[in-house]
Amino acid sequence: MAIADIHPQSPVHLLVLPRKHLSSLANATAGDQALLGHLLLTVKALAEQFHLVNGYRTVINTGDEGGQTVDHLHLHLLGGRHHGWPPG
Repeated sequence: MAIADIHPQSPVHLLVLPRKHLSSLANATAGDQALLGHLLLTVKALAEQFHLVNGYRTVINTGDEGGQTVDHLHLHLLGGRHHGWPPG
């Protein structure tokens, strides 16, 4: 499932969420390998759908110090502008 972020940081800012509850990447197991691969391929397909031909950023925030604020694994797809390094 993909939804628009309510506080977008880029012209395209989507959240890709699995239907299965997984609180964070830190809690993933080997049994979640197919699910994690599916999430990444979903990000790729969405990037193509939104014509992000010049690139995009994929982010997974994990834990408090990683900036995770929602207790459900989700991937951020950000695109439509240049993203510098280090991220802010």
